[in-house]
Amino acid sequence: MTSNGAPFWSRRADGIDLHVRLTPKSSRDALEGVETRADGARALKARVRAVPEDGKANDALIALVAKSLKVPASRIRLTSGATSRQKTLFLEGDADALAERLLALVS
Repeated sequence: MTSNGAPFWSRRADGIDLHVRLTPKSSRDALEGVETRADGARALKARVRAVPEDGKANDALIALVAKSLKVPASRIRLTSGATSRQKTLFLEGDADALAERLLALVS
């Protein structure tokens, strides 16, 4: 859990669900901290250069998260939000280690 509110992920026995707000067609690929929505839910802010056509932006998001967390892209999959800006990614692996890496990214 982050120090300033609810976490932006949910733990599972075999990994975590990462909640993301994606901005496609950006000038750069980047993870830009955490936002809190009006309903109190939190999400990792991400932007990618890819366009939101044929899954290109989703693929770019997975590649960005994999590179940033130093995990294989094959261990990350989109579980919801294929055509939405609000997405959930499942990251397979040790939930504690993944949570630590996520916190280090946004600290």
